Amino acid sequence: FSWRDTYGNYKWLFRKMNGRYMGLDLGTKTCGVCWTDTTNTMVFPKCTIRFKKEDYNVVVDEVEKIVKEEGITNIVVGLPVNMDGTKGFAAERTMNFIKLLERIENVEIDTYDERLTSMQAEKNLHNCDLKSKEFKDKVDMEAACLILEAYLRRMIYGDE
Repeated sequence: FSWRDTYGNYKWLFRKMNGRYMGLDLGTKTCGVCWTDTTNTMVFPKCTIRFKKEDYNVVVDEVEKIVKEEGITNIVVGLPVNMDGTKGFAAERTMNFIKLLERIENVEIDTYDERLTSMQAEKNLHNCDLKSKEFKDKVDMEAACLILEAYLRRMIYGDE
């Protein structure tokens, strides 16, 4: 009997995906938050954290609270990569935010290319009847969901 014969790469996957995942879509004034269920098979929007421009300590405090309450073990942060694949000022700002996140104990932090996720999130929510502020909050959460879903898909199926 071989796990590989029966379940493909799932033996590795089960070992790798223990714990729950959180996805973050960081902006200059908001951060979309989502998480997985306890089996890591579904991603759910959680909230949008609002803060004063680039005051990321507020975000880290809220994320730390959620991590402890919900048993999150892995955080995936969307990394804003330029369309040509280079990393600019926004990516540098995100990396500085990740350094702040590292103060949260017992959590692994990873990044995932977030190119076009906000645009796709807006398309996904376009036909919903939402007010402007509510739409922006939902777009941030939806973008976080898209980032986390793509990250988990990459873990399961390899590079896309």
